[in-house]
Parts: sequence; C-alpha cells; structure tokens
Amino acid sequence: ADDWILWNGSSTSITTFVSPQPVEATDNAFWDQFWADTATSVQDVFALVPAAEIRAVREESPSNLATLCYKAVEKLVQGAESGCHTEKERQIVLNCCRLLTRILPYIFEDPDWRGFFWSTVPGAGRGGGDEDDENARPLAESLLLAVTDLLFCPDFTVQSHRRSTVDTAEDIHSIDSCEYIWEAGVGFAHSPQPNYIHDLNRTELLKLLLTCFSEAMYLPPSSDSSNTNPWVQFFCSAENRHALPLFTSLLNVVCAYDPVGYGIPYNHLLFSDYREPLVEEAAQVLIVTLDYDGSTSSSPTVDGTTTGTAMDDVDPPGPDNLFVNYLSRIHREEDFQFILKGVARLLSNPLVQTYLPNSAKKIQFHQELLVLFWKLCDFNKKFLFFVLKSSDVLDILVPILYFLNDARADQSRVGLMLFLVFILLLLSGERNFGVRLNKPYSVRVPMDIPVFTGTHADLLIIVFHKIITSGHQRLQPLFDCLLTIVVNVSPYLKSLSMVAANKLLHLLEAFSTTWFLFSAVQNHHLVFFLLEVFNNIIQYQFDGNSNLVYAVIRKRNVFHQLANLPTDSQSIQKGLQRKKKTPEPISRTNSQDGVSMEGSRPAAPAEPGTLKTSLVATPGIDKLTEKSQVSEDGTMRSLEPEASQLSPEGNPPAALSDGELWSGEASQSQRDRRRLSSASSSGQWTPTPDWVMSWKSKLPLQTIMRLLQVLVPQVEKICIDKGLTDESEILKFLQHGTLVGLLPVPHPILIRKYQANSGTAMWFRTYMWGVIYLRNVDPPIWYDTDVKLFEIQRV
Repeated sequence: ADDWILWNGSSTSITTFVSPQPVEATDNAFWDQFWADTATSVQDVFALVPAAEIRAVREESPSNLATLCYKAVEKLVQGAESGCHTEKERQIVLNCCRLLTRILPYIFEDPDWRGFFWSTVPGAGRGGGDEDDENARPLAESLLLAVTDLLFCPDFTVQSHRRSTVDTAEDIHSIDSCEYIWEAGVGFAHSPQPNYIHDLNRTELLKLLLTCFSEAMYLPPSSDSSNTNPWVQFFCSAENRHALPLFTSLLNVVCAYDPVGYGIPYNHLLFSDYREPLVEEAAQVLIVTLDYDGSTSSSPTVDGTTTGTAMDDVDPPGPDNLFVNYLSRIHREEDFQFILKGVARLLSNPLVQTYLPNSAKKIQFHQELLVLFWKLCDFNKKFLFFVLKSSDVLDILVPILYFLNDARADQSRVGLMLFLVFILLLLSGERNFGVRLNKPYSVRVPMDIPVFTGTHADLLIIVFHKIITSGHQRLQPLFDCLLTIVVNVSPYLKSLSMVAANKLLHLLEAFSTTWFLFSAVQNHHLVFFLLEVFNNIIQYQFDGNSNLVYAVIRKRNVFHQLANLPTDSQSIQKGLQRKKKTPEPISRTNSQDGVSMEGSRPAAPAEPGTLKTSLVATPGIDKLTEKSQVSEDGTMRSLEPEASQLSPEGNPPAALSDGELWSGEASQSQRDRRRLSSASSSGQWTPTPDWVMSWKSKLPLQTIMRLLQVLVPQVEKICIDKGLTDESEILKFLQHGTLVGLLPVPHPILIRKYQANSGTAMWFRTYMWGVIYLRNVDPPIWYDTDVKLFEIQRV
C-alpha cells in the first residue's frame, strides 16, 4: 500500500492516505485536499511530501500520480483563466505550484515517466466542451502557458492598473503584458511601486519554471548540440505570448537590483529583502532560457578597431529561441549602459570593503551573473564592442581577477575559475581589451597579492602568477589558457611595472627548468607562450617597457640556458632525476612576493565536506581558439588552420600547435610529436632527443638574443664607468635607449580568439546546471534525486 501525505482542507493537520486502487479524477473532494486553502510554504510542502513517498506512488500507483499532476496543472490553468481575484484562488495556485515543484524532479529521474508531460490528456478537466482543439495540448504546454499568464496577473504578481473590485477586475486575456513589465530598464521606463507579496508570488512561479526546465539535469552529457530542452524550446517560442515582457522583466529585475539599498549599515539585518530571492530566481531562469548553442548558427563578429560594419547590414534572421533573439537585438547605448552598470555593480558587491564587519549585504549569485555576462557577449557582439569601447570593462575585470585569486586554493571552485578564464580569453581576443588594460589601477580591492603601483595589466599578470605558483594541482590545465590571454594582450601593453616584469621572468625561469620541460609532452608550450609575450612587448612596445627590458637583462642566463638546452639522452635523464628531488610543481622562491595588500585574507581551501558538481572535460587551447593575424591597419584576418601549420620555420609562433587537449584527444601534430618521443614498456611517455630537437629548433629566441647582444655590453660599460650599482640609473639609460633598426623585422601580431564549439557548449551547460543545483538548497529541489548531467562530489 502507498503512504501518501495530504493536507486536510479544514486545518493543517495531515492525513496519511493509503491507496490500494486508483482514485477517480472526478473525485474533486479527494483531490482538493492537496491544495486546500491552508497557509503553507514551499518548505512545508518539501517536509510533508518525502522523496520515498513520491517514488512509492510513482512505482505502485502510477495512475494516482498522473491524476495528481494533471489536476494540479488544471488548477493552475483555471487560476490563469479566472485571474486569481480571491485570496482562496491565489492560495490554491501557490499550493499547486509548490506541489509540482516538489514532484517534477521525480518524474524526470525516471525515463519511463519523462514523456508524461508531453502526452495529451484527452478531455482532462478542460472545463467547457467548446475547447476540443485545446485538448490536443500536451500537459507541459498547458503548464508553461498557465505559469506565464500568472506571472502577469494583476494584484497577484503585478500591480493592477485600475482600482479593482471583483466585478471590474482586468481580464487577464485582454491585458497587454508589455505594460506590466516588472522593472524599469531595457525597453521600459516606468518603475512600478515595490510590492513584496508580488515579489514572493513571482519567486514561487519562477521556481516552478526552473524546475520544469531542469529535465536537462537528468540526461547524461552529450556533445550533440541538437539536444534541445523541449521545455525551454516551447517557453521561448512564439507560442508564449508573454515572451518579450517576461524576458525584459527578468533582465531588468536583475540589472536594476541594488543590494546595498540606501547605504545604511546593517540595513539588511533589520529588513528582510524580498527582492533578492526574486533576483536570484530571475537570473537562474534567464541563463537557462539562454542555453542555446550558438556555434551552429552564424553571428556577426566585432572587429575591435572599427565600428563593427558587419552590424550595419540587415541583421540575419535570429534564432527561433525568442529570448536569445531579443538578447541579440538589444542595441541602444543607454540599454547597454544600464546592463553593464548593473552587472558590474553586482559583481563588485562581494569586494566592497566596509569598516564595520558584516555591515553591508553580500550577494551570493555572482556565478549566475557571470554566465549572464558571458551570454550577452556571446550573443550580442554590439554589446561586446560597447563593453570594450570604454574603460568600463575594467569594472568587470577587477571582480573577475578577485574571484580568480580568491578561489585558487579551493578544489570546489575549479569550475568557477575555468569559467572566469573563458571570459577573459573571449575579451582578450579583441584589441581594445589590451588597450584598456593600460589604465592605472587605483582601486584598492583587498587581494592576497603583493602591493604594486601600476596598471590593470600589472594586476592581471600578478594575479595569474599567483594562480600558477600557489594554486592547487588541478589548475595546471589552465596554464595554457592564462598564458594565451597574456600573449593576446601583450602587443598593447605600454608600460609594465617592475613587480609584473619580475613575475613574468619568474614564470619563464620555472617553466624552462629541464625537469619541467622534459616531464610532460606539452610543457614546452608554456615557454613558447612566454617568449611570444616578450617578443611582442620588445617589438611593439619597447619604448615604455624599460622595467621588462631590465628584468630580461638581469635574467639573461635563463635565455642562454634555453638556447643551449641539452638534447642528448643522458642530459634528458639527468634533468628528469632532478624532478624527483623537487616534487613541488613550481617553486615560489625568487618570486619576491613581499607584503600582501592590507585587509586581504589568504585564499582558503574548501571546507572538508563541501559539495561540488563534476564537469565534463574542456577542449584544449587549440580547439578553444582560432588564430587571427593583425594587419597593419589594425584589422584582423583569420588564419586557416592548415596555413598556420605549414608556415615557415622562421615564424615559430604560428607553427606552434597550442597545447595538449585536456579532454584527452590528440591533434595530428601532437601525434607526430608523440611518435618522436617514445612510449616505454610501462605505457608511460618518455622524452627522446628527437622530440626535444623537434621543438627546441623552433624556440623564438632571435629577438631577445639580439636585444641582449646590443644592450648587455652597454649596460655593463655604464656600470664599470660610473661604478653604478643603482638600478634607477640603469633604468634611466634604458628608458632613453632605442633598438630601431637593430632588431629583426617585427613578426606579425598573432591573436588566438576564443572559438565556440559543441564541446564548450556542453561544458557551459554542465557548469550552469551544477551552479543552479548547488544554489537551490532551501528548499533542496533536486537534492538526492538521480541527476545524470554531473556527479555530486564532496571535497
């Protein structure tokens, strides 16, 4: 027999119902007990309806579960039809909403039930007989349409525009929901009076929507991008007459939210903030509706140097997902300003330093905001251009670097770090980003990094150095990506500080030790990236970079050792022996870390037992990026992959294949290189002289060697002549020096632009749903259900 828990209509007492046989759908007195007008909360429903009970009914009394679902949907449809004018109707709608939120995950986890909501329920309580054509609607569609109607229901979720009595109340089908958008912002100028009851009701309905969309969590990851979520697909289609006002409401509610309020300390402890749960729910629903694989459709690109002429043509037909379509068509400067300011304000919120502990409210939904920012840049190239047009992009960069630095020791935040690096990789593909980094860094966000005086470029390099030298082991696959970002911006960096210059040389020193170079097949790529950084700065920004030139001269032995790297078997073995003595991946010695910033806390590892979700493998850097060459007029042209493989030996950066794939596949050039090295009998890779020779001959050292050849004797002469031991005099000499005509012909600037593909689309989907799963703990909507998209792990 099944135990099934019910509310008894007259009181909140619970009666356990034992059902040996199906209950008729027409037995309204029985079914009404489930949504009787008692005051419950969603937390009550989760406590009163245990998982074991739902599963028992699903297995042993499937017809009762089916009837319960469609009776609950029917109540929502009736509420939407009537406009919920009475308190009793509103209570029934909310209870049905909570019950469905509770039950849906258990329907999704069972493959036999998954199609249930997409089946039609013939004549199932659709009221009048004149709606025969409506009878063909699948239950899922009826549910989604009812919820969207209810989200614009006067006096329930939006302010009524009339002084309403029951008789003259607005007819929900005749209202234009575009006049009821929830918040001022994009496409809407009027900010409605805040109403916390409306906020609470919207939050419950959005929670149900999110639960409907979460069917995606119960399917294993697949790289098939045609795998669309039927719930999201219908919800974002023209069938949803509220698609535009709903998209706008969600976006505006998120971007207009100001957690600090009126700036009164401890304000958030005195007043419950009904907006924050709504904003979190809105952000989550919004990013799920935007989960669309854009790599299959063409989108215009932005060239960082022009005003984006690709955009002035007729817009290509947008995707059939209306939310993605609307997002991609936002174009007014004031709308971009509103969105960017809102996202930057919220991302900066956790960084705000106050002198009174806990006096300012800290938001927790920065991961959802970052996904939203990513979607905006990905689907709306005009927005990306706007972001990079002014130094406002730095208001996004600083929080990103803060989160990266803060999460570097925490195993449970690897996904967040990867995602932040993807955002920076995307931005670094645009010339304007590199140019913006030259702005002096004056904000003093408390970060656990050495104190320095310099630009945002210095901040970026110092944080990246900190991640590489003191992050945990699992971050090693990120090194390729971090250095690619530095390579992309390097041709535009006008003046690095001494601290940042030393950090770059410390990385080169660490990566060019023989044991590191010989211990893995792809480690030498990191040296290639760093040499490319030095070459770009020397060739294109020599004048302002005396600090870097001085650091290169001081550490010249590192370059000489690279040029004379031994390639015989004996030396290779000797190099590997050294590794056994130094297990640390990269020593932190000689990195001159100095004092950390005031008010900063060291990055902490995750608390034992912290939950995290697994992620699918990410494509390697060569699958994540495509190479573009910057022409003399500043425009970029894409390099065909074959061409860059076949380029002459004299141009090593282009001939370099960019890194082992993290997902374990290997490209042709890597397979060739593996052939040069040998696999020992144990199946382990071992370096061979041929393998070392194959890449040593391509090390791009010419420019640096020429620089050392010209400048070292001059610097030594000054020191001898003037008896100098003082750096400042040498720096002054280097500032006024020139190498015009003495260096090799400048190489073309090569940018590796982020390139979406089905692998990254799947990675983003798992990351996003993992965030949503872990953030919804009260009530724990998906906890302990059989999700397939990722595994839940404990640190």
